[in-house]
Amino acid sequence: MLSVNIEKRLGKFRLQVAFEAAEGVTGILGASGCGKSMTLRCIAGIEKPDKGSIVLNGQTLFDSDQGIDLPPQKRRVGYLFQNYALFPNMTVKKNILCGLRGEKDSVKRQEALQHVMKLLQLEELENHHPSQISGGQAQRVALARILVNCPRLLMLDEPFSALDSHLREHLQIEMKLLLEKYGGTVLMVTHSRNEAYHLCDRIAPMDVGVFLALKPTKALFADPGTIVAAAVTGCKNIAAATKAGEYEVEVPEWGLRLTTGQPVREDVCAVSIRAHYFGVKTVQNRFPIYQTDEMEEPFEWIIRFRFNGQKERTPDIWWRLPKDCRPQKMPEELGVSPSDILLLYSK
Repeated sequence: MLSVNIEKRLGKFRLQVAFEAAEGVTGILGASGCGKSMTLRCIAGIEKPDKGSIVLNGQTLFDSDQGIDLPPQKRRVGYLFQNYALFPNMTVKKNILCGLRGEKDSVKRQEALQHVMKLLQLEELENHHPSQISGGQAQRVALARILVNCPRLLMLDEPFSALDSHLREHLQIEMKLLLEKYGGTVLMVTHSRNEAYHLCDRIAPMDVGVFLALKPTKALFADPGTIVAAAVTGCKNIAAATKAGEYEVEVPEWGLRLTTGQPVREDVCAVSIRAHYFGVKTVQNRFPIYQTDEMEEPFEWIIRFRFNGQKERTPDIWWRLPKDCRPQKMPEELGVSPSDILLLYSK
């Protein structure tokens, strides 16, 4: 179990995060510069928080009140950097053994090396240098160097950012299997909602130094709760809204009143409708529309449209649909189920 409650100022930026992470993969999802990597660096001991505490499996790694600040090498935290940070003049084998600098027993070093190389299928690469292996192999070597020391916490900082899209998708499958074998607590920083959805058991959307929530992955995508969380989980259609009834909201930008599936709180500030949620045959929340643009993707169409009463200078609405579901003629009306109206709040 990891427990974090820290603050750190960097100029005008203020990091203020408090969360707990149990076994499994906890994702930190947000835009560049929101404090994701800084959070990991504070946990690893690379950066020192101004105040607060960090506790891992009952051991205090940092506590400003008690004057505790363990150095990185004593925290037993594995940290996979974005660029993998392999030593170019060392072989794969020697790179991995760098993770065992504290182990003096040569037999135990060899046993740990062989175990992790077999786990990550690196046996045939042990005498290669980083320049002689692929990006995916380099990632596995970097992971092996971390896992060989049996870390109590594994942290992955944008682990796929340096890879092309084809390799990224392939390695996500490998990574998921590897993390299941690891079985401990994992933190993964990413700006990709797809990576977060594929790999994380729970996700914390982050914005300007703070966690907005910490929810099971599917629950977060089904009900993001805030404007920022909706945006980072891929919502394209977001507009300001006010409460109009127990199950109704007024959306002035779209010129609509929508019926919702959930009770509306007084502090509702916006609504969102995911691009896949519109239906030609849906009778609820059905309004006249007109098409403004379209874009073809390999397996989907993106149709952009506007409601007839929509205000000028407001963004077009996105509608995504599979190619085999596109109607021959653009419909004059579209509907959306009340359960698909996402209510958004400031907190």
